[in-house]
Amino acid sequence: MADLIDTTSTLTGEAVRIEKIRKKRLKWRDISVNWELYLFVLMPIAWLLIFMYYPMYGNIIAFKRFIPARGILGSPWIGFTNFTRFFRSYKFAQIFWNTFIINVYGVVAAFPIPIILALLIHYCPFPRYKRVVQMVTYAPHFISMVVMVGIIFKLLGPRIGLVNTALRTLGFREVDFLGAASMFRHVFVWTGIWQTMGWGTIIYLAALAGVDPELHESAKVDGANIWQRMRHIDLPGIAPTVIILLILRIGRMLFVGFEKVFLMQNNLNIKTSEVIQTYVYKVGLAAANPNFSYAAAIGLFNNIISFILLIMVNRLARKLTETSLW
Repeated sequence: MADLIDTTSTLTGEAVRIEKIRKKRLKWRDISVNWELYLFVLMPIAWLLIFMYYPMYGNIIAFKRFIPARGILGSPWIGFTNFTRFFRSYKFAQIFWNTFIINVYGVVAAFPIPIILALLIHYCPFPRYKRVVQMVTYAPHFISMVVMVGIIFKLLGPRIGLVNTALRTLGFREVDFLGAASMFRHVFVWTGIWQTMGWGTIIYLAALAGVDPELHESAKVDGANIWQRMRHIDLPGIAPTVIILLILRIGRMLFVGFEKVFLMQNNLNIKTSEVIQTYVYKVGLAAANPNFSYAAAIGLFNNIISFILLIMVNRLARKLTETSLW
């Protein structure tokens, strides 16, 4: 009996080993046959590892007094000195508030506009007009930021700007859109809305196209008008997409963007235009004695706060709406 059990166990083990060898051969055979597909997958993975994960190694200098001649590993550790220096800086409250308020302003003002525009385009009964509107609203997205800021200067310049020229012609006083600190946030946010609202409608139009048309047919039979269908069918239908995009947007709450702010910034509006990204550039690269460790600490602090916000908002969205990133 014991010999029979031993023989059965041996045969079972051999069968398992043979099955593993067979699966391994099938796997390599599948890779050899479909190597082009695996290569396509390998390329973005390699890009992600090289350009997104490997640079994280450089965050170590935030905890060091980085000396380029010694390298990252050879530089002395100083712990959280760079972080405490930033928190005690007289500029900390100003640049943190500027960064935060611009982002909140952008979320409140800019986030609903692509949704509204997508609904209007979706219900537009004239196909030709719909295509023209889409093309006109998409076009600013493809303008480079340098050109965009140049257009803003031409439109809002104090002397030869188109808007101020029109105001003078109509007998009104000129408005210093680019020099007044109180005007910077409004100009920054609303020109950003103009540039990105058309591009933002693409995802919402795709989501609207996925709404079951039978729901609209049933609503029409029941006498529902367009506004009622928008409210009770379209908005609930695209709600998961809206929530996901809102989570991603709040996850970048402290990322204003460097190029546009830096190009629009001047000595007159510096009080409201100095944000974390421009401050990091100034202390880390543009200063007479660049402090790479201090700049890295500020950037790491920014990323940590954004990560915490992303986790909190994602958890809140999952609890309230059962829709989340994970």
